[in-house]
Amino acid sequence: MSSQAYTPGLKRKAATIVRKTRMLPIQGEVLVKKGDAVEANTIVARTFILGDVQVVNVAGLLGIDLWETSQYMLRKEGEKVEKEEPMAMIKSFFGLFKRHAYAPVSGTVERISDITGQVIIRESRVPLEVDAYIQGKAVETLPNEGAIIETPAAFIQGIFGVGGEKKGRLMICSDSPSEALTAREIESKCKGKILVGGALVTNDALQKAIKVGAKGIVVGGIDDNDLTNFLGYKIGVAITGQENIPLTLIITEGFGEMAMSEKTFSLLKEFDGRSASINGATQIRAGVMRPEIVIPRPELLRKKLGGLEDKGEFLEKGLLPGTPIRIIREPHFGALGVVSKLPVLLKKVETESDVRVLEAKLDDGRQVIVPRANVEIIEE
Repeated sequence: MSSQAYTPGLKRKAATIVRKTRMLPIQGEVLVKKGDAVEANTIVARTFILGDVQVVNVAGLLGIDLWETSQYMLRKEGEKVEKEEPMAMIKSFFGLFKRHAYAPVSGTVERISDITGQVIIRESRVPLEVDAYIQGKAVETLPNEGAIIETPAAFIQGIFGVGGEKKGRLMICSDSPSEALTAREIESKCKGKILVGGALVTNDALQKAIKVGAKGIVVGGIDDNDLTNFLGYKIGVAITGQENIPLTLIITEGFGEMAMSEKTFSLLKEFDGRSASINGATQIRAGVMRPEIVIPRPELLRKKLGGLEDKGEFLEKGLLPGTPIRIIREPHFGALGVVSKLPVLLKKVETESDVRVLEAKLDDGRQVIVPRANVEIIEE
């Protein structure tokens, strides 16, 4: 019987290759070529979607009979109209008085109805753009769809996050990984920055960060009630990342006050002031997706990249003695350590099930035995 197991894990890499596929939801125009250097905000693909429909009661606005609507139109079907431009007009008998119907939006007159007295305006096409998200190089283009962007980078995954893609410079706001991030540490200079705290972010800190215009917060833990207050509702088990919130929040350890891993904090501190891209999207169940911090390291382009073995965003390794892990179930939820032994025989646990277990030495020195399914690898 093999003593090796495979457990999906969190990545924490000082140097790796990050590859991102950037695609439009519908076909459009790709704006970069293979080999092009891109910045995080570079638009790599663009398309246009039909605008919304606006219905205007022209007959009512002009005070005319429904069947007269087309007679008083200043624009025909298929013609463009600008917002607040007169699109229909009626004059009094002696021409001394005029009454107008104005276009509520810019767009195209799609239909004029002498049955309903209404005019349908289709808003102008809305551009839909996809940016590179990370600084790097377009290593492949996808015709009419997008491009694949690649960069050498430091790459850190969190355990939970909310909010979508954001870009900004990292700013270390806590002196240690066990220190809470409070409103006192957040000042006007935090505008546009991705703030890094220690063990906890308080509700006051979240509100202050929004007020000064921070792009994101990376911290060890958060109180469940503060998260609910921040979002305005209690979060469920569905995928996150689509929330309508002004900043992205990434939790690296778990809920409650939980000191950020020393290694994670040190890695982020090493890149204090560097440009980073973050995404809070999280999905724990089918199709695991983790929140992420990507810190492009273009200086590595001048070095041999052969040592960066994990080409791509996801990797699974065998669980072996010495592997760094995090426990993701109670009673040791959030504890960090390393695998010390991988017993071959199954062991009966509290649920009376026989499962495969491992022995681990936690960072605080404790030796524990836990089911292998209750841990995740921290890839370094």
